[in-house]
Amino acid sequence: MNAPTPSTPPDGMPVYRVLTGPDDATFCHRVSEMLALGYELYGGPAVTSNGGHVIVAQALLWPSAAQGARAAGS
Repeated sequence: MNAPTPSTPPDGMPVYRVLTGPDDATFCHRVSEMLALGYELYGGPAVTSNGGHVIVAQALLWPSAAQGARAAGS
């Protein structure tokens, strides 16, 4: 049984985060760490290239904020 998610992120982290970086294992691990903390993906990833390097971005939202965003959109 999972413990309930706290209403605020740990360690004073922001409710909304955007991670960016090269499309590599390190970026995937960073996103995975945020998911393990309790963040939820907010939309799909954005992908672009910068001189031959692929750069990705992924927005994440803390669940209590995500619930509010979904309620506001209905």
